[in-house]
Amino acid sequence: MKVAITATGNTMKSELDERFGRCSYLAIHDFDTHLTEFIKNPNKEAEEGAGPATVQLIASKEVTKIISGEFGGKVKKILDDLQIQMIMFNGPTKTIQDIVKLMNNN
Repeated sequence: MKVAITATGNTMKSELDERFGRCSYLAIHDFDTHLTEFIKNPNKEAEEGAGPATVQLIASKEVTKIISGEFGGKVKKILDDLQIQMIMFNGPTKTIQDIVKLMNNN
């Protein structure tokens, strides 16, 4: 199972980025291999359509879940159509490492 997590930086110590389409990085964690790939979000500075473009990027990585602080209105239907689950994380600030540990315990 691969999960995308919006991140403020490109290390496991980076924090969850509250923004989805305009996040700084995407951490793609593979729970089968326990490897994490960090991708700089090319849509961060997009004039418009950052959310749908970021969904397409994530879909190309074969993820099944996306964790972020918030999602724009345009992406919900796209994610539903692609059968990618949205998980909103609104709590105390967590690092990517913290979130991966939480997911491992479930």
